Amino acid sequence: MLHLRTFPPCLLIFLISHLQTALASTDLQVRSNLNTGPNGSTFLWLPQDEYSGSSFFDRWDFFTDDDPTHGIVKLRISYTTKEDAFATGLAFVRGDGTVIMQGDNTTQLNQGVPRRSVRISSKAQYNGGLFILDLDKAPWGCGIWPAFWTLGAGNWPYTGEVDIIEGVHDNEHNQVAFHTAPGCLLNPNATFTGTVVTRDGQNSTQCNGLINDNSGCAIVEWSRASYGPFFDSQGGGVFAMKWDDEGIAVWSFYRQAIPTDINQGSPDPSKWGPPVAALDPAGCDINQYFANHSIIFDITFCGDWAGNSYASTTCPGTCEQRLMDPNNFVVSLLFCMPLDYKLILTECDMDYQQPESVQEAVIDWDGYRQGLPEV
Repeated sequence: MLHLRTFPPCLLIFLISHLQTALASTDLQVRSNLNTGPNGSTFLWLPQDEYSGSSFFDRWDFFTDDDPTHGIVKLRISYTTKEDAFATGLAFVRGDGTVIMQGDNTTQLNQGVPRRSVRISSKAQYNGGLFILDLDKAPWGCGIWPAFWTLGAGNWPYTGEVDIIEGVHDNEHNQVAFHTAPGCLLNPNATFTGTVVTRDGQNSTQCNGLINDNSGCAIVEWSRASYGPFFDSQGGGVFAMKWDDEGIAVWSFYRQAIPTDINQGSPDPSKWGPPVAALDPAGCDINQYFANHSIIFDITFCGDWAGNSYASTTCPGTCEQRLMDPNNFVVSLLFCMPLDYKLILTECDMDYQQPESVQEAVIDWDGYRQGLPEV
């Protein structure tokens, strides 16, 4: 279920203009501050796009082609149409403005019969910005593979993909991933709090989506409140992605830790501490590898990740058997955004503001984390 608040914004996108290149050389470098320009100036973020309430679905396309991840979902072999989604309660807007998206959790199926679900993508495309999403709940559970992500137009992965929220089964940690054409490298020495996914005992820093089972380069979050049952039980939280010439960075905040500036509708990433994941220009030319992205929500079943990993979990039976009984998905098969938020996509200019004689606060992020509940 997808459930959106009215204010402050739960998904913001800010686009950037007049942004200079942060790194003048191709040598490997590490930026200590992802929120300032090369001259030390700070950024100004201005909202522009909003998706909310009764008109929310007017600006999204419902994907109905074959599932590219080979999941077991259906209408015309794959995801449902907009008309069918509304007719069957897989997508709707409540009277209070809450937007709901979910997979089918009522139909008893014979083995091998696909289960219906929803995948939507924004009609608008973006080439950078600040994206902020607030969720009360997100799908999780055996056989389920939900995602909130952005995808470039054209042939995959040559215009890039960023997975902001993604996981399978009953994972407790969100996984952020980048998929690109050959040549883009994740810099493991960049500033972020997550852990780089390893492959054969080595950090998987090749973001090339054409190798390593199309896995790209991925970073797992440190917080148990970033995905799965604990994310839902403690009230969800906020995810944010900042994409500009300085790189692509992702943050997540569980409900009690959402920054005040987000709740007030004036997000300021410079105050959020280090991101959970970051792809910086030291190893990847962002403008070369990421372009013309739509925003996507989807809930799939089994598929390349959830299906192939099912046997290695404690989930019962097989993935296909799991899908037959709708009672397996009554609680866990929904995106849900809070009632007093709107889903907002904000396209804006981000301009340099030359600092004057203002002292900027420095966040002791380790101390901040130590003061939070253990999650």
